Amino acid sequence: MMAVKILIADDEPQITEILKHAFLREGFEVVIASDGRQARELIDKESPAVVILDLMMPVEDGWQVLRWLRQEKKSALPVIIMSAKDEMTDLRASYDLAADHYAVKPVLPQELIKAVRTVMLIKEQST
Repeated sequence: MMAVKILIADDEPQITEILKHAFLREGFEVVIASDGRQARELIDKESPAVVILDLMMPVEDGWQVLRWLRQEKKSALPVIIMSAKDEMTDLRASYDLAADHYAVKPVLPQELIKAVRTVMLIKEQST
C-alpha cells in the first residue's frame, strides 16, 4: 500500500519538524510548506490527500489558501486548520470556507494524526 501524502503548511519550523516526524512514524509521506504561496504550489505539484494549514503565515495566509482551494480550484481536498486563533469567529469563518476540521494550537501530534485519519475516512465514505 502506498503511503498517504499530507501537506503541512506552517511558518514555524519547530512545529513542522515535530509533526513531520510524528506523521512519518505513522507511515505517512509528508510535504512541508512554510508560507501560503508555497502551499498552493505544492498542492498543485504534489497532490496531497490532506492539507494541514496554519492560518497565520507569510506571503499568503491560510485563509487565502483555503479560499483559493474551495472557490478557484473547486477542490474538496480535506483541509485541517491548525491555528493559535481560537476565537469563535475564526472557527466559523474556517467552516464557512468548508474547512474539514479546526485544531487550536498547541495541538498534540496524535490529535492531528487522528484528525487526518478521520477526514480521510469521511471523504472515502462520501465518494
